[in-house]
Amino acid sequence: MSATAAASSHAFIDDRLAKRNALLLAFAQALGGASASIVIATGSLIGSSLLGSDKSLATLPVSAFVLGTAIGTLPAGAIMRRFGRRTGFMGAAAFGIFAALLASFAVFQGNFPLFIIACSGSGFVGAFVQQFRFAAADTASDAFKPKAISWVLAGGVLAGVVGPQTVIATKDLFSPILFAGTYLAQAGLSLVALLLVSFIRIPKPVKAPGGTHGGRPILTIMAQPRFIVAAACGICSYALMSLVMTATPLAMIGCGLSSTDAALGIQWHVLAMFGPSFFTGNLIARFGKERIVTIGLALLGGCAIIALSGVELAHFWSALILLGLGWNFGFIGATAMLTDTYRSEERNMVQATNDFLVFGCVAFASFSSGALLNHFGWATVNWLVFPFVVLCAVLLGWLVFHEKKQVAV
Repeated sequence: MSATAAASSHAFIDDRLAKRNALLLAFAQALGGASASIVIATGSLIGSSLLGSDKSLATLPVSAFVLGTAIGTLPAGAIMRRFGRRTGFMGAAAFGIFAALLASFAVFQGNFPLFIIACSGSGFVGAFVQQFRFAAADTASDAFKPKAISWVLAGGVLAGVVGPQTVIATKDLFSPILFAGTYLAQAGLSLVALLLVSFIRIPKPVKAPGGTHGGRPILTIMAQPRFIVAAACGICSYALMSLVMTATPLAMIGCGLSSTDAALGIQWHVLAMFGPSFFTGNLIARFGKERIVTIGLALLGGCAIIALSGVELAHFWSALILLGLGWNFGFIGATAMLTDTYRSEERNMVQATNDFLVFGCVAFASFSSGALLNHFGWATVNWLVFPFVVLCAVLLGWLVFHEKKQVAV
């Protein structure tokens, strides 16, 4: 790192500013996360109502949302690297308003392909929302970074209430056309998010001599053992969560439960995803990132065990809660691990690359979920959790051994 870049990187560190940004981004996360839970709670149900006898594509709107996030990760990083965090977030929120209005129009028209396009647009905005957690850490000290990340993700607690409750309150607004009013409400949430992100203040990364941002080649950064394990644990935590969560509303309906039961199940799930974020940062500081990720993996395995134990409402809701808790510990821990692998001038490139890998795999998991459920059943979806949990546990063990060996040398 050049002397100029090093000095600028040090100048970025301001925990008072980081706390202010983290609070603003936490509330923006509540609204951005609400958009995600709205699509998750309603997308497959809308898809099922618009399709014929073959329901294997019913989860396609949710999968399109995740795919849109995957596609948006690299452009999000490039846009914010060039224009800054605030400009990128404001532009994304404005586009989110348009995507939500388009989704509402598609539901009114009964146009399934247009609804899929609208969901993918909301997913593209989701790529910027995913950058909130990194943005909160941009001006934070090493000690405050895990807490800043947790504060932002704690905003998802509100999302866990706002999203599903928006669905319940607005699903019959234009009866008999279900959920058309829900997406109008989503546009309103995006408008408020636009106002919130307009107040954040994060300096742009310094450019090295010659007009570039400098930093190591991305492949060099990705070759670090800590990056490999952090990315793998982040991918598995998020992909396994998406695999099970996407299939759950359809599985619940298939077992005779109602759409309200499914929406409330997603609410409990999202609350479990983000609720622990109030203290996850403190747990990471006390017990270490690797231990917290390991606990997250164990909780994901527990989710699958409960889901395989029965198909009553209590089984679905309990499994969804453990699924959310496992994601929280696994994904926040992996995100905190990732922040150890890059320098200030490399942050946008590495964060965008990581999210591209994560959401590319999440999109594949989401696309696979509907077909797996339709052709092989709910049990198969849950049995697939175990091998990936074991793989990540082995990788974590290898990383701890490798780093101890490096210190000894």
